[in-house]
Order: sequence, then structure tokens, then C-alpha cells
Amino acid sequence: MAGDERIRLFCALLLPDTALDALVAWQGVALPLGGPPPGALRPVPRENLHVTLAFLGSRPAPEVPVVVEALRTAAASAAPVELRPIRYRETGSVGMIVCDDLGGAGAALAADVGERLERAGVYRREGRPWLPHVTVARFRERPSLRPGMLPEGNIRSVRCALYRSSLGPAASTNPGARYDVLESMALGGR
Repeated sequence: MAGDERIRLFCALLLPDTALDALVAWQGVALPLGGPPPGALRPVPRENLHVTLAFLGSRPAPEVPVVVEALRTAAASAAPVELRPIRYRETGSVGMIVCDDLGGAGAALAADVGERLERAGVYRREGRPWLPHVTVARFRERPSLRPGMLPEGNIRSVRCALYRSSLGPAASTNPGARYDVLESMALGGR
């Protein structure tokens, strides 16, 4: 990465295969696909499913080591995060599964990461509380879905990562963002 390059960054919990399997199965049943207009509702691909801890946005590439160190330090003292899907929610452009943060380990980690990044001068925390959720769909027009079920099982995350988000052209065969893990680490230093 060039010294003047800017990249979109976010810190997130990695989801275990069991949770990814349940979320993808739920998408296949709960999301109505193929209706007009084409591409109006897009499920988030399996490889992009995560729980965001902190979205940094566009940052200078030389800040990546600072962000990695803040995330690594916070992760070392964090407990595994246990989430339970509790409801489906839509905003203007995304559908998400909102989760209950069982035991509060996720909120504690998000707060610690945010504080460390803010002290390093690379992030400004949001004024609202952290909302544990998995974005499962993107759309141009809100479909006002009311799925009668939620993905099965709790989500137990034991790893987090720094991601790079690369936006794809809207006209491409795979529009939307591509997420690449730049570095991952275990919670609790395991």
C-alpha cells in the first residue's frame, strides 16, 4: 500500500462456520429473491457476514499498524462474545439480524477498541450505543420484510479482525463491497 493511499477500514468479530451456515440457510428461506426490479434485494455473501465493532471509514494506509495494535491489545484482554439473534430490522438500505449481547463481552470489546482507536487519533466513537448485528441483505428500496423466523442458535465469536472494504462498481456482476481480512486475532490471547 502506498503511503498516500486511503483505504476503508473496520474492526469486526469473525463469525464461526456454524453461525455462517445458519445465517446463509436463513437468507435462503427468509429473503425473497428474483422479484422486480432485478437486483433490488441482495443477500450479503457468506464471506462478508460479520459483526462490526468499529467502522473507521477511509483512512491513510500508514495507519493500518496503529489500528492493528489497538485491536490486538483490546482482543488480548477480551472474553469470547456470545450473541443471540433476537429480531430482524431494516434501515433505508440494509436488512440486519439484531442480537442480544449475552454477558456484555461484545459491548465491552467494542468500547475498548473504540477508546484505543480514539486515543490513537484514528477514530471518533459514535454517540449511540453499540448495536450488535449482522447485516444480511442490501437493497435499493426498503422491502419491509417480516420474516417469521430468525437464524437458529447463538453466535459464539472467539476471534476479531481488521477488514479492508473495497467498493465494487454498481454495474459489475458482483456489485457492492468486498471485505478482506488484513489481520485477525484471538479474543483472550488464545
